[in-house]
Parts: sequence; C-alpha cells; structure tokens
Amino acid sequence: MICQQIIDNIMQELLTSIGITENESAIYQSLLKLGPASIRTIATDVEINRGTTYETLKVLVKKGLVTYAPQGKRKYFAARNPYQLIRSAEKKQQLLTSAIERLKSDIVPRLLRTKSNNEIADVRYYEGDEGVEEILHDVLHSVKKNYCVYSSKSVRKYLYRNFPDFTKQRIKRGITVQVIAIGKGGEDTEMAERKWLSAGTTVNSTSYIIIYPPKYALISVTNEDYPYGVVIHEESIARTQKMIFDTVWRLL
Repeated sequence: MICQQIIDNIMQELLTSIGITENESAIYQSLLKLGPASIRTIATDVEINRGTTYETLKVLVKKGLVTYAPQGKRKYFAARNPYQLIRSAEKKQQLLTSAIERLKSDIVPRLLRTKSNNEIADVRYYEGDEGVEEILHDVLHSVKKNYCVYSSKSVRKYLYRNFPDFTKQRIKRGITVQVIAIGKGGEDTEMAERKWLSAGTTVNSTSYIIIYPPKYALISVTNEDYPYGVVIHEESIARTQKMIFDTVWRLL
C-alpha cells in the first residue's frame, strides 16, 4: 500500500508538471478504468461533486485527453489513449523551448535596454554547492563564444560537485575558455587554453574568478570547506577585469 502511494505521488508530480491537476488526473484515471461513463457515474467513482466533475471534464476535453458522445439526453465521456499524455508533454516542451528562445532573443534584451544607466551594479550572493551550480549555469546561458578564468588550486575541487558535466555542456555549446591557473594542477580540456602563474606569486589564493562581461563571478570557500560565490553584473567593471586578464595573459 505504501509503495502504491509512492507511485501515485510520483505519477501526480509528473502529471502536474505538464499541467494536469489532481482532479483532472483522478477523473482521467477513473475513465480509463470505467470506460465510457456518465457524469453521475464518474462523480460517484472519484467522490467529487457533479458540478466540479463536469467542469473538469470540459477542461480535459479541451486538453485532448477526453472525448464525449451524446446518448439520449446524457453525455458519455471516455478517456483517450494514455499516449496522448506524451503528446501533451511534447507540446508543452515545444512551447517552453519557443518561449525560452523568445526570452533570449527578444524579451530579455529589450528589458535590459529599459534599465536605468544610473542603477548601481546588480550583485547576487550564492551559497553551497547549489549556489556554485547556479553560477555555472549562468555562465553557460550568458556566454556566446568565450570567457576567462583565474583558476585557484584551493577552490578548483569544489566547482563541479553539483554540475559534473559542465565542461561537456560548455563544449557542446561551442564555448571556449582561457584559464590562468594560480598554483599547480588543472587539467587541459577541449576548447580551453591554459597558462600558469609562476610559483610564489599568489599560490595561496582562495578565489576562483570567472570573467564573462557584462558579468564576473568570484567563488571561494570558507574555513569549514563551505563554498560560496558572488556574481556582479556591471559592464564597466567586468570589461576592466577582462582588460587586466588580457594583459596578464599576453605576459605569461
């Protein structure tokens, strides 16, 4: 019984993610079990009043999950093939993909253009492995071609604990990275260039800095091995950081 309840909860979570409410799910599953049925029969089976059952059935018809046919003075409703749920999910995915592309190409750039030039920098603070993961996702979503990194040995091992396939995703997106490593170590990867600062300069650095104008991020670790980070969204500061990086890069 407990296992069935867990399965039911998981199924409802999945259905909710594609816009199917708990009442809609209950009525749809009832119809799968009953076959063509009247509103009264369905309402009795799911223990929902007839008014709510009828309104929910109308929604399910619109969503393409239920059909109906008149028989005398009554309507008999029937569930469509459950594969329709996959088609509904695919349709929702297409709409979301389209919405994301529209946000990236039009809406967000337009909103950014409306921001006042007098605003102070947008500074956001992140904590823990989840916070570091959010910063890395922001890099992937913000960068088109290239970004720069000061890579500190003491922080490196904390970066990808929650996002182990970050490098694969970066490469898949065609994003290159220039890395100045502070201290020994650091692996060469595809679509990455790496240079090292000579030993004894700032080997004990505890910061990992990502420069991706108009933003740059600083990631560090507390004495208790707890990672945290800050993302600063300010064009002029990020460009200055990039200029300094490029100067150091040419000298190495």
